[in-house]
Amino acid sequence: MAVDLLIRNGLVVDGTGGPAYRADIAVQQGYIAEIGKVSETARRTIDASDLIVAPGFIDPHTHYDAQICWDPLVSCSSWHGVTTVIMGNCGVGLAPCRPQSREVATWDLVNVESIPFDVLNKGIKWEWETFPQFMDAAQRRGSGLNLGFLAPLTPLRHYVMGGESNERAATTAETAQIRALIKEAVAAGAMGFSTSQVPNHIGYQGKPLGSRLASREELREYCSVLKELGKGVVEIAPRTGGASEEDFQTLETMLEASGGRVTWLAIIKRYDIPDAHIRLINRLEPLVARGGRPQLLAVPLIGDIDLRSPFMFSPYPCWNAAFNQPPEVQKRLYRDPLFRQKFHEELKTHRNWHGNLNMVWVNETASAQHQPLIGKSVAEIAAQRNRDPLDTLLDLALEADLDMRFSAARFEVADELLGDPRVMLGLSDGGAHVDLFCDAGYCTELLGKWVREKQRLTLELAVKRITSEPADFFGLRDRGRLLPGMAADFAIFDFNTVGSDAQRPEVRFDLPGGGRRVVVPATGMEYSVVNGQVLYEHGKANDCLPGKVLRSSAA
Repeated sequence: MAVDLLIRNGLVVDGTGGPAYRADIAVQQGYIAEIGKVSETARRTIDASDLIVAPGFIDPHTHYDAQICWDPLVSCSSWHGVTTVIMGNCGVGLAPCRPQSREVATWDLVNVESIPFDVLNKGIKWEWETFPQFMDAAQRRGSGLNLGFLAPLTPLRHYVMGGESNERAATTAETAQIRALIKEAVAAGAMGFSTSQVPNHIGYQGKPLGSRLASREELREYCSVLKELGKGVVEIAPRTGGASEEDFQTLETMLEASGGRVTWLAIIKRYDIPDAHIRLINRLEPLVARGGRPQLLAVPLIGDIDLRSPFMFSPYPCWNAAFNQPPEVQKRLYRDPLFRQKFHEELKTHRNWHGNLNMVWVNETASAQHQPLIGKSVAEIAAQRNRDPLDTLLDLALEADLDMRFSAARFEVADELLGDPRVMLGLSDGGAHVDLFCDAGYCTELLGKWVREKQRLTLELAVKRITSEPADFFGLRDRGRLLPGMAADFAIFDFNTVGSDAQRPEVRFDLPGGGRRVVVPATGMEYSVVNGQVLYEHGKANDCLPGKVLRSSAA
């Protein structure tokens, strides 16, 4: 009998870290039936003689919670060989949500993940109220990729506490109700839950994101659900990435209460303190030994600054007044000398990249008089004008009626840690910050730049890092490796051309209502196969939606 799909003579990199080998792979009913010299005929054959055959890549950190309502192909992660995404990270999302709270949930997503309100308002289907209903709606709708869901703490707290969820900690009774909702979600198949304590994560009306107000006692109770059920993980964005003693103790508490498997943000390489990431990962080793995994940014972060949507300035309290305001209100604020004075003062205590405006440059503007400034740094323009650089940044935006965008180099890749098992590669933020930057191509960037060009990792190790390692962490026991009986998810690519250029993104206007987004196309990704069906070939999508909603299972 003919098999459904036969991949002939590919160089198999199986996700285990073992040496590559040449073989055929037979697929039947969505699973790998045989690997070796396959003699059966097939309904569809792919000649992979000049290609690498790897497990489909697994992205552990995305925010496609809204985008799956209008984009079943889950772009642009799907362009880069990703076959499974985990969403609901950083404590922010769309379920559970009562009808009267939809605006609150939407603005939380706008303010934390920088997705335009109009896009969300036009694109979200609102086919659910509870978290299990949210997952069921995704299954009915269909998807090109496999979808894993974390239950975000902010909407869970709001569902129980209402508007007080972003003002205080939960009472004992409220904590019990929220715990019951987490248990309901994980029992229904959620991969666990997520939360954030990051000071610049602000929610509806500029108030703190609700999850930030959760006490350590609350978090202990919520984590205990996972130990009780014997499954699930926690994702947290702590205040300092684990660097402070308070963060360290919180992570310890969560690891102990959950029974292990806590992942958090983030190991990053800063331009101003280039060895801070090495000191941090060494400090975190006791937590790693207990099952924790900090996530590592795997591409350089170069983002846009738009003073109409000032997400990049959320670390500074004085900017809260600019969020969710019409342009005229924002312009009055930016002109205000007192606002400017406060911004200068806060830069002294909130150390961040914004202080170095040599690393911020004019990227785009519709203003004819400002066209010659495109590509020039704000510091350079300030020197020419004999003005303060921060004042110059605000002046330029005002002169262009806020129709000016800047780019900023924020973090570089800690390439010495790309192969370090103490960290988990990810942090793509796919689906978020859509008009600022796009890191969803980190898998092809890893293979093209850091394996082929820089030779910092072997191909076998790089593939393991983005397949079996995240699969094991999230308990996806039938994914991440090429073995008989495993799900037939494949990334099939040309090693000589695979890659993406994160520093030269494209701008498209393909979001609901013609919304703008920044995308990074892939090169060399010849086929993507999801559950045995060819989703992409030679960069073009086929007419199929083979993805599944992946449900957590006990260890």
